[in-house]
Amino acid sequence: MKLKATLSGLLTIVSFLILPFLSSSQVLLEANGKGHTYELIDSALAPGAHAEETPDQCTNHPQFGRHIREVWDETLKQWVFEFVIHATIDNDRCENFDRQRVEIKSYEPSPDSLKGTPGETITYRWRFRLPTDFQPSPSFTHIHQIKCVGGDDGEPLFTLSPRYGKNGFNTLQLIYRADKKAPTSILQAVSLGSFLGTWVEATEVITVGAKGSYSISIKKISNGKILLSYNTDNIKTFREDNSFIRPKWGIYRSLNNVSYLRDEAIRFNSFYIYETPATAYKSK
Repeated sequence: MKLKATLSGLLTIVSFLILPFLSSSQVLLEANGKGHTYELIDSALAPGAHAEETPDQCTNHPQFGRHIREVWDETLKQWVFEFVIHATIDNDRCENFDRQRVEIKSYEPSPDSLKGTPGETITYRWRFRLPTDFQPSPSFTHIHQIKCVGGDDGEPLFTLSPRYGKNGFNTLQLIYRADKKAPTSILQAVSLGSFLGTWVEATEVITVGAKGSYSISIKKISNGKILLSYNTDNIKTFREDNSFIRPKWGIYRSLNNVSYLRDEAIRFNSFYIYETPATAYKSK
């Protein structure tokens, strides 16, 4: 009887400790070098659908093929994703010609576990490397977006955006827009030079809601040095008429100042999404 009571107590403790995690969902997307790149991305972010937005099928250079490929990275000693964009050829999905886009995303066909809804807390973690000679422009260039879906969804909530600056002082900006009536604000801006030619890891945590929380930290993988950091526990991360929020990664840029741009190849890998449902930690 004493043994049964002890085992019962242990099971209760173990259940208490692991149930919150069993109530959560997580996805890890890493390149594997097998050549089925889009299929691999789709299997993680949008099973049965297509998670890529690219100019692959445009008539101006269909011979190039897929704009996201897998390459071996000598620094990380592993396969990684490389997003390729051409300054004077590519456009936005053969639809818009004043901008261009090579991105991956979660969206409507994605599992519910990849859609942020009020009360949920989502952690996004990923690695990226900008080329040593990466060139931003005075117009927008986004390498990460948190987008809304449904209702007021025209402008992203958050973006990471390299931006050209006068006198050669280019920056990486964390940009925020609460809704279409609110002005765009720069929450953080740091020297872009620190990010060029080096692998970094970004960790972004969002509690979804009209009064939500947001944090992001980007560190160098080689030595752990923090290059960008921001956090707040009082910020709108969901607009009233939205259905959900979702992430995008890649390169999305304006062609209004194309003379500043060049062909780019940005490397990404180790996309990790961990979602804690609103009910996971409710008290009894």
